[in-house]
Amino acid sequence: MMNIGQAAQVSGVSAKMIRHYEDIALLHDGFGFHPLAVEDAIRAHERPKVDAYDLSTGSSLSNIANGAATGALPAQAAHNSYYFVVFYAAVYDPEEDHISAGAISLFIGANFLVTVHSGGFPHVGDTLARWQAPNSPLGHRVGALVYTLLDALVDDYFPLMDQVADRVEDLEDTIFIKFTEESIETIFRLKKGLLNARRIIAPERDVLNVLLRRQLPIFTPEDVAYLQDVYDHIVRVTDSIDTYRDLLSSALDSYLSLQSNKLNQIMKVLTVASIILMADALITGFYGQNFKFFPALDFRIGSFWSLILIAVTTVGLVLYFRWKKWL
Repeated sequence: MMNIGQAAQVSGVSAKMIRHYEDIALLHDGFGFHPLAVEDAIRAHERPKVDAYDLSTGSSLSNIANGAATGALPAQAAHNSYYFVVFYAAVYDPEEDHISAGAISLFIGANFLVTVHSGGFPHVGDTLARWQAPNSPLGHRVGALVYTLLDALVDDYFPLMDQVADRVEDLEDTIFIKFTEESIETIFRLKKGLLNARRIIAPERDVLNVLLRRQLPIFTPEDVAYLQDVYDHIVRVTDSIDTYRDLLSSALDSYLSLQSNKLNQIMKVLTVASIILMADALITGFYGQNFKFFPALDFRIGSFWSLILIAVTTVGLVLYFRWKKWL
């Protein structure tokens, strides 16, 4: 645990460690966090959320938080209250066209910040490095640490969106210029990844909304201005996700339209060819009838005459179809 002057404490705990009873007991008994918050912190797929709790009673702060909004929250309750926040970091794998996400849980109090996460989170180390730097602009405010950490997580969404944008352009070129069957699978895989990304990023707007209301007096007006900036970034990322999902849907619809048009062209050619062959078969069938008395049976150029009729009929049908713009 690291002390931030006399005002704040930051602790990082990996999900692998807290699977042990001793580490869960540290969160529950050592820090005094609510069992529901501890349970949500150690779960791998918790939805982004924010809850308020009281350290002294271990209960939810729904009523006390409402009192904070009206300025009626007692000073002692404000000191003992804390937020439990679940946020996500996202990474794009260009080889697999997969967007993976990792959850980080934050226990935010008036003078402490505890993070719980699985695996390495460079954002936590970078935030600590900025705080430990000489003449750090973060100061001793927990709100500044929270903003810096959330801002680092959200800023990583933008390079991810840039990679997705480049991939979408490549897929559009692949479909319209050098089509491959694998590109359709890639489109569906990337659309699924964007949908999963939206499921974790869009609810984070609600998390920031709650923090911006300052129901608990943890954040100063200066911190709120920075949290508003993080909120704006999340809105931009969410809009980008919707845009790229629409582009992928449009590209897929265009591909299906092209395939349908190609199929129509093939069917049109086959239909025209069938009509021409049917007309030629009518001529050969007419002259192939086995009757004793048959018109032009003794005609010396009868075979050539049937060939001429077939050729004239074929050319006439082709010219007629071209005049009707069916070919």
